[in-house]
Amino acid sequence: MDAGATEKDPNTHTLDFPIVRGKQTITAVTLRRPESGELRGTSLSDLVNLDVSALQKVLPRISTPTLTEMDVAKIDPADLVQLGGIFMGFLMPKAVKSKLESLNA
Repeated sequence: MDAGATEKDPNTHTLDFPIVRGKQTITAVTLRRPESGELRGTSLSDLVNLDVSALQKVLPRISTPTLTEMDVAKIDPADLVQLGGIFMGFLMPKAVKSKLESLNA
């Protein structure tokens, strides 16, 4: 088995409270780094502050499986905070992220 296969993807969050959409149950969400255009309709300050309305617009654009704005509106607050933390990592410059990782090592 590949050693990398056993490592958890840092951009994936296993939901504490799965999202049920019809017959589909979403148990984990993976976020990808957004492009600038995917931040349209929000302000950077709202995103940095993890404003719920801003996250509700952006998360559906960068999530797998694709969440809807309604899914984000219904998501448990604890799960939303975890997804917001992953998203926040995308906004940090490499130097800041590297420094934080070295402090946590």
